[in-house]
Amino acid sequence: MTIQSDVYAIILLTVLLSAAMIWISKKIDKTDPLDKPKGIIVPVLIGMESVYNQVKDSVGKHYAENLTPYIVVLWVYIFTANIISLFGISSPTANFSVTLLLALITWILIQIAEFKFMGVGGYFHSFLEPIPVMLPMNIFGKFSTLVSMSLRLFGNILCGGIMMELVYSFCQFLSNSLIGLFVSVEGNVFNFIAPVIAPVLHAYFDIFSGAIQTLVFVTLTVVLIGNDIPEEYKDKA
Repeated sequence: MTIQSDVYAIILLTVLLSAAMIWISKKIDKTDPLDKPKGIIVPVLIGMESVYNQVKDSVGKHYAENLTPYIVVLWVYIFTANIISLFGISSPTANFSVTLLLALITWILIQIAEFKFMGVGGYFHSFLEPIPVMLPMNIFGKFSTLVSMSLRLFGNILCGGIMMELVYSFCQFLSNSLIGLFVSVEGNVFNFIAPVIAPVLHAYFDIFSGAIQTLVFVTLTVVLIGNDIPEEYKDKA
């Protein structure tokens, strides 16, 4: 059985992020709450507070405390997975299995929220609203979130990777053509055009686009879960 290279990238990323989170959590535990934070603790606390405020605005303070850890993990994992191709490692989010699993977790949380606040009867009755003939469309709509979120992240990251491969191929062609004007060469020469053009495009396709896709996925997760929580429960302390 042949193991795809993406699997190694997924395992590597998961191990590295797990180790980093364990290390940071231990440093936070050892920090005296009465002392002023310093070092790596400062950006971590600022980031977590920003995420908490984002989650609180959508789901309320009561549920934000439970949902924030998941949203933080989404932010860190998806963004890191999106930009890891900068280091020559295939991006895990360019694998549909990964984005489907991430979207599935979010979709399950949405269904749990609907069950909790609509009740079992209300949940299944919603498939017949506004009229029973809408049952097929409501079933399709129930799963459309899962499909759209997974495909959106997968498609954008995959297309970015394909674009960069085309850029490197074109740069190699230019390098071969320019050197060929002066000397006769066989095969490929050093791709000296790529270091000039590729960094700017990497900044867009990997860093900028990776951050935008992470923001979109996380925002949709928070908003869709928040939409299923009644306002009176959001105000609950």
